[in-house]
Amino acid sequence: MAIDPTAHIDSVHLTTPDLARSMAFYQERIGLRVQWQEDGVAALGVGGPDLLVLHESAAAPRVRGTTGLYHVAILVPSRPDLARTLRHLAQTRTVMQGFADHFVSEAIYLADPDGNGIEVYRDRPRAEWPLENGALRMGSDPLDIEGLLAEAGAAPWNGLPAATRIGHVHLHVARIPETERFFVEGLGLDVMQRFGGSASFLSAGGYHHHVGANTWAGVGAPPPPPGAIGLRHVVIGVSNRDAVAAVARSLETAGVAHERGENEVTVDDPSGNTFKVTSS
Repeated sequence: MAIDPTAHIDSVHLTTPDLARSMAFYQERIGLRVQWQEDGVAALGVGGPDLLVLHESAAAPRVRGTTGLYHVAILVPSRPDLARTLRHLAQTRTVMQGFADHFVSEAIYLADPDGNGIEVYRDRPRAEWPLENGALRMGSDPLDIEGLLAEAGAAPWNGLPAATRIGHVHLHVARIPETERFFVEGLGLDVMQRFGGSASFLSAGGYHHHVGANTWAGVGAPPPPPGAIGLRHVVIGVSNRDAVAAVARSLETAGVAHERGENEVTVDDPSGNTFKVTSS
């Protein structure tokens, strides 16, 4: 089964030991806005659906060398939007971890106060995405930082624009073959590209990737203990209830254990990363 081609990353839920600190970072540095807050949970976005949901747990353990979140990728609508974000990060002396031109996109990398990886990126138009032997080609060239900043213009930074969304998630996993089988045979995504046997990129509807998976934390890395700092779960949005039901049938056919709710399917990948598939 192929998943609904409109499937997308709806939101990402994270566990943090310090909600106030995380909220301040994502508002002041990244440019998200708090959309609601109650009982130790805060949802951030840009005025529409919740994009990032933070759950506070003061006793949450901090772990390394496990599966879980590599980065959450925030997609801005245009190159000038990315340029203004980069200028703001520089002006606020925010530590950045890297920059890359991936041929299909341009990206800035950093981390939040809990060490969760963040990518802020813009896509090139699909017509410009390069193909090699009929397959999408992605890579990692140096980002033209000066050229990017030249597009920032005189407009002041005012947070992320209204069309911003979560473009993809990139995960640490234990093993690539089992991960691919889960996402392809279970959820119905397509493999778009592989890198050297240590990373795989999968998507719905021909996008360059909605899910990235790598073994850079170590082949066979264990899952984190319950309630650890970092990824809580990822929400995949599909267009309607029938598309949710199709995912449930596909998981059942593939022999993947899952939970079925009224309009939601909850499932763990082979590395313990939790996904919820739902329709609005």
